[in-house]
Amino acid sequence: MSTAIPRDQWYVAAYTTEVGRELFSRTIGGESILFWRTEAGQVTAHADRCVHRRFPLSQAPSRLVGDTVVCGYHGFTYGADGKCVAVPGQTRVPRTARLAPYPVVEQDSLIWVWVGDPQRADPARIPRASYLDSPGWTTVRGREPLAARFSLLVDNLLDLSHETYLHGGYIGTPEVAATPISTEVDDDAGVVYVSRHMDDAECPPFYVRSTGLSGRIARWQDIEYTPPCLYKLHSRIAPVGSVPHPDGSDPDAFHVEVVYAITPETEHSTHDFWMVARDFALDDEEVTAFLAENNRTVVLQDVEALDVLERVIATEPEGYQELSVNIDTGGLAARRMLARMVDEAPHDATAAAR
Repeated sequence: MSTAIPRDQWYVAAYTTEVGRELFSRTIGGESILFWRTEAGQVTAHADRCVHRRFPLSQAPSRLVGDTVVCGYHGFTYGADGKCVAVPGQTRVPRTARLAPYPVVEQDSLIWVWVGDPQRADPARIPRASYLDSPGWTTVRGREPLAARFSLLVDNLLDLSHETYLHGGYIGTPEVAATPISTEVDDDAGVVYVSRHMDDAECPPFYVRSTGLSGRIARWQDIEYTPPCLYKLHSRIAPVGSVPHPDGSDPDAFHVEVVYAITPETEHSTHDFWMVARDFALDDEEVTAFLAENNRTVVLQDVEALDVLERVIATEPEGYQELSVNIDTGGLAARRMLARMVDEAPHDATAAAR
């Protein structure tokens, strides 16, 4: 199973709340990236190493002074544009003394960074999830470290039949595994859709406690995955027999948007950003706390399983063939898209840009 990371792609680097007036670093695609906000609130992103002796600028005693960052090793000082503005012991600043830049966009409560050739970065390609910070929705969120390649998390999320077995007592019920899926692949848009509509299903504890429904429910799961980074699960929970109105309104249902930003840290580790947005009980702090705690428990169950799977894959013989069945159609389509992204990316783009 490939560990290759697609380049020339946008990845979620952080939540907007994580980056402020302190130096912040995160590794994306094997590259250590330094973030900070200017005094005007603008997010900057550059290579997290001084051009002089490679000291990480996120490491104390490096520090921000106004809108400049001062290296804590020898005092090289950089502006928010990455250009070096001061060198110790001399007045002339070498022309090449500047930090490698990363295109960065702040959108939908997420900070996106472009890993690859900066000249190819197009913000219009960033997929949207506007409800994450829109009125009418309340969102809980977190991030868990995953000691496994990011493609394993993609596989996991595109085949939700595992909920029945791995997440029983939380979000899993027998109907999830028993209900067939439909898969659609839009190669032009670069999106994989997987749908599972359960018209008469057990209501799992996750939704009993949050919606107040119990017994049998209609439960729809509509997945929209935009490789490589953004996964959206549009969940509809409603009384049995309820369907959306012809005009698209759906007053009898509860809607939950489960979003994952699947960001490779290295070839064998992943940043698992998870978000749960809801359009009901917006100001109910008990519901908010419950969803935050329970979804984190579900995420950690996945993390434990995928960490084990990564270790298993590392020891398997070369050429091992896994078995795929109908429930894997979405995941296999995603694998093809990711492989195509790797193949189509210029192999020297990152080296040339950095």
